Amino acid sequence: MWTYRKTWQRPGRWGAAGFTLLELLVVLVIIGLLVGYVAPRFFSQVGKSEVKVARAQIKALEDALDQYRLDIGRYPSTEQGLPALNAQPAGETRWAGPYLKKAVPIDPWGHPYQYRLPGEHGEFDLFSLGKDGQPGGTGEAADIGNW
Repeated sequence: MWTYRKTWQRPGRWGAAGFTLLELLVVLVIIGLLVGYVAPRFFSQVGKSEVKVARAQIKALEDALDQYRLDIGRYPSTEQGLPALNAQPAGETRWAGPYLKKAVPIDPWGHPYQYRLPGEHGEFDLFSLGKDGQPGGTGEAADIGNW
């Protein structure tokens, strides 16, 4: 006697459909290949975005320093540093801050921004030491600054 069976069902005790171990392994191999191809490209973009964030933060800090200079008549000294943008330095009567809405940010790699007055590259130097936190370097470890 011939019986009609749906083509997607496999013969079994209850006639239930499912995946074989081989099919699951093939799918896992395909997913692994895709991750191996996409992940390096994705993570290289993360490094580029950290550099862009650092440049944007430096630009925002430069704008705050310029506003400080307009009010006080000069940039904060190296000793006063970037905290002078949020807290009034002793003896500064014309301070009209805070010049930042939040605390002075740290760079995307967790290091404080470096501030120097007078600067070697301009009136002041404002820079990040990059991913390695050391002067110099290349790629993500390169210094990023207002020069």
